Amino acid sequence: MSKVLIIDDEKAIRYSLREILEYEKYEVDEAKDGEEGLEKIKQNDYDIVLCDIKMPKMDGIEVLEKAMELGKEIQFIMISAHGNIETAVEATKKGAFDFIQKPPDLNRLLVTMRNALDKSSLVAETKVLRKKISRTFDIVGESEAIQQVKQTIDKVAPTDARVMIMGPNGSGKELVAKWLHAKSNRNQAPLVEVNCAAIPSELIESELFGHEKGSFTSAVKQRIGKFELANNGTLFLDEIGDMSLSAQAKVLRALQEHKIARVGGDKEIKINVRVIAATNKNIPEEIKQGRFREDLYHRLSVIVIRVPSLNERKEDIPLLVDKFLEDIAEEYGEAKKTISAAALERLKEIDWTGNIRQLRNVVERLIIMSGAGITEEDVLKYAMH
Repeated sequence: MSKVLIIDDEKAIRYSLREILEYEKYEVDEAKDGEEGLEKIKQNDYDIVLCDIKMPKMDGIEVLEKAMELGKEIQFIMISAHGNIETAVEATKKGAFDFIQKPPDLNRLLVTMRNALDKSSLVAETKVLRKKISRTFDIVGESEAIQQVKQTIDKVAPTDARVMIMGPNGSGKELVAKWLHAKSNRNQAPLVEVNCAAIPSELIESELFGHEKGSFTSAVKQRIGKFELANNGTLFLDEIGDMSLSAQAKVLRALQEHKIARVGGDKEIKINVRVIAATNKNIPEEIKQGRFREDLYHRLSVIVIRVPSLNERKEDIPLLVDKFLEDIAEEYGEAKKTISAAALERLKEIDWTGNIRQLRNVVERLIIMSGAGITEEDVLKYAMH
C-alpha cells in the first residue's frame, strides 16, 4: 500500500483529501504545517507528499527544499490556491513532480499520483540496476598483478589512446574494456562490442562497416555497421586475433583515415571512435605466421594491458568467491551461503585453466550441491575433478 503525507494548514482540505485517498486504498498521514510535515518526512518513509505552498511557520517550497536535501525518494505534488506559472516552474525546478491548483480536480489528482508512483518505481529499479551493473563489472582483487591493471586503467581511460588487452580466456578482458570506457570522456556515448571470433569471416566486414541494400545476395536492406554505431564512443573488438586479413586491412584504413565505407557503397563516412581490442592469442607469433598484420598491431597497441590468469593471482580467490556467493545468492533470491577457510584453501589448490569464468561456475555448483554452508568436503567432492 502506497503511503501519502498531506501537509496543509486547512483542516477541511486535509480531511477531504484523506477521505478520497483512503477510499482509493492509500495509507494516509497528515501534518497541519510545514514544520510538522518536515519532521514526519524525517521520521517516516512516504511515497508521495501532497504539500500546500502558502502555510504558516514554513511554506511548501521550503519544505520541498529541505526534504530534497534529506535525499529521500519522495514524489512531491504541490497544491496551492494562489497558483501561477512562476510558482509551478519554481516548484518543479526544486524537484517537485507536479503542481495542482486548489480546489484540486479529483481525476487529475489521482492520475498525477499514479504517474508519480510510476516514476518512483522507475527510479528505484534504475538504482537497483545501476548497483547490479557496477557490482557485476567490478574488478575484484588486491593482488599486485590486478592492482597494476586497475592503475593502468585509471591512467589510460581518460585519454583516447588505443588499447590492446591481452590475457587467457575467462580472465576478465571484457571487464577491463568496460572500465576503460566507463572512466573515459566518451562514457556518455555507446560502448559497442564485436566478438570477432563469433562472426563468420565473410560477414565480419558487413558487421564492422555496414552494407548497402543489394550489395550481396542477402543484403535486402541497408545496414549500419559497428563503427558507425560507436561514433563518438568506444568500439571493443574482442578476440581480434580471429579477424580475417581482409577485414584487418579495412580496420587499419579506418584507423588511419578516420573514415569508412559501407560494403557495396562509395560514400565515405567520417567516424570518431576509440578502438579497444582484446585477444587471447600470442599476436607476435600470429604476425610471424602471417595471420595478423604487424602494422595493425602497432596501431592498436599504443597501450598494452595484460590481464593475469587466475593461477597468477590465487591470493584473490577468497575475495572473488565472496563476490560470487553474494551475486549468485541475489540471482537465486536466497540467503548468501558461508564457506569455510579450509574450503577456500582447497579452492586455491585447483589449476584454474578456465580462469574467473571457471571459478564462478564452480562456486555456483557448490551453492547448489552443498548444505547450509560450503565445506572442505564439498570442494573435494564437487570442485576438484
